[in-house]
Formats: sequence, structure tokens, C-alpha cells
Amino acid sequence: MQNQAAESAENRIARLSTEPFVSVGSNPGFFSGTRASIVDIWKHRELLGLLVRRELRAKYKDSRLGIVWSLARPLAQLLIYYFAIGQVLGAARSTPDFAIFVFIGLTMWALFTDILNSGVGSIISNSGLVKKVYLPREIFPLAGVGSALFNFGVQVVILVIAFIALGAPPIPDHLLLAPLALITLIVFATAIGLALAALNVYLRDIQHFVELALTILFWASPIVYPFKFVHDKLQGNWLEQIYLNNPITLCIVSMQRALWRAGSVETDPKLIQHWPENLELRLLITLGISVVLLWLAQRLFARLQGSFAQEL
Repeated sequence: MQNQAAESAENRIARLSTEPFVSVGSNPGFFSGTRASIVDIWKHRELLGLLVRRELRAKYKDSRLGIVWSLARPLAQLLIYYFAIGQVLGAARSTPDFAIFVFIGLTMWALFTDILNSGVGSIISNSGLVKKVYLPREIFPLAGVGSALFNFGVQVVILVIAFIALGAPPIPDHLLLAPLALITLIVFATAIGLALAALNVYLRDIQHFVELALTILFWASPIVYPFKFVHDKLQGNWLEQIYLNNPITLCIVSMQRALWRAGSVETDPKLIQHWPENLELRLLITLGISVVLLWLAQRLFARLQGSFAQEL
């Protein structure tokens, strides 16, 4: 009987080895896969909300000051740059309301870096869940986006208080640039963070490269100096156009144009600021490109996520 059972098992194995492979589950194509991923993320939206809250709790765990720490870094940077760049190097003399100008740039920059930094390491830091439970892996970088938006909201409240205290509210003429710049920055940062989150699983040097790139990108963006300084040196040549093709630069300049009242109404000819031509059109084009980049990043992420568990 044992011999017959062993022989029967061998026959079954031999027969199964000749059968063709059959796909199990959905196997969406390159274009239809995006829709399937969005539907899957939407089904797990409650889990996404829990992950955002977990990110915030973990960040301020055992902290007496809580969310106040989300203001510590930008405020410290504001004081340093206001004194070093504004007062010592004299940038404040040619930049009215220099403190508000710098804080607008630092707030946008903090949002970008928070989304990027949390996204790059999101898969690795959640390796336990990735290896044990099925869920759309995209929710881990997206949880970082939610956490970054919360911190951004806190900083915007401080910015509004500064507007009221200094009597320098934004001019309504350019106010619509603010939400457009914000959406563009979020979409672009999410696209880069999603792609790097997947690549970082296979190439751990990515996170160190990001640190270096952010250092360079900070000084390549008009955060602690106005765009006028760049235009005065380059006079609109091809190098200035390359400078403006940086999406971060364009979003920060647009937000400054929308919220920095002194940069638009100053009557002293020496303090008049220069703004890029066709700023609204440039921003809309950048938003369109960012949406395409987000789609491509999600497709890259979907291609690479199949081996995440093995690599982790």
C-alpha cells in the first residue's frame, strides 16, 4: 500500500510538472494598472489614515512640546538666515519684509523635504508589514505625504499670524498662484518620493544621494535670496531659463509672488523685485509634467514592488 501511494504521488507530481503555468489574480497592463492601483489604495484609505496618525505619533512620542517641534527647525533656520544672510551679508537691505520672504521659502522647502525624506525610507522602515501582510505598498510613501502636510499646515498658521502682526497681508491679484504652487509641489515631490522609495529597496545608497542632492537644491532655489539677484546676474539668458526649469524654484517663486506683499507693492525703485515672465503658464506646464511623472513613478513602483519582501 505504501509503495502504491508513493507511486501515485510521483505520478501526480510528474503530471503537474507538465501542466502550463496559470496566472492567479489580476495582472493589469501598463496603462490599466494605474486605475487598479488607485482603486486598491482607496479600499485601504482607512489604513492610510492610521499610518498617517502613526507617523505623527511616532514623531512626537514622549515629547512634552508635541507639534511645537515641527516649528523648531524652520524657526531656527529663519533666525540663522535672517541674521547671516539678511543682516551680515546685507540681503535684507534690498529685500523688504525679509523675514516673511524667507519664511515662505522655508515653509515650502520643508514640505518638499519632508515628503521626499519620509518617502525614500518608507518601504524599508515598514519592512515588517511589507513581508507579512498584503496591502498596496504605495500607502507607505503616501502616509509620509499626509504627515508632511500636517506639519505644513502648522507652519502656515504661524505664517498667517506673521502677516497679521506685521500688517502685510497678501495681495488678492496673485493669490491664486498659492494653491497652484502648493498642488504642483505636492505632486512633484510625491512622484520623486514614490520612485525613490522603490529604488531604495534595491540600492540603499539612494538615501545618501538624496541628502547630497537636497543640500545642492536648497541653494539652487530662491529661499534665502530673492529671484531678483539671479536675474540681475544672468539677465534672462539660457542659464536663467535652466534655473527656472527647476520645479522647486518655480513653486517657491510662485508662492512668494502670491503671499509676499512687499515684493509686489514696493515703490522704491531700488527695492522693486523681478518676477519671471508668464509665471502662471510656467506653473501650469510644470503641474502637467509633474502629473505625468507621478504616473510614471507609480508604474515603476508597481514593477519593482513584487520583490520587495525578498530584498528586505
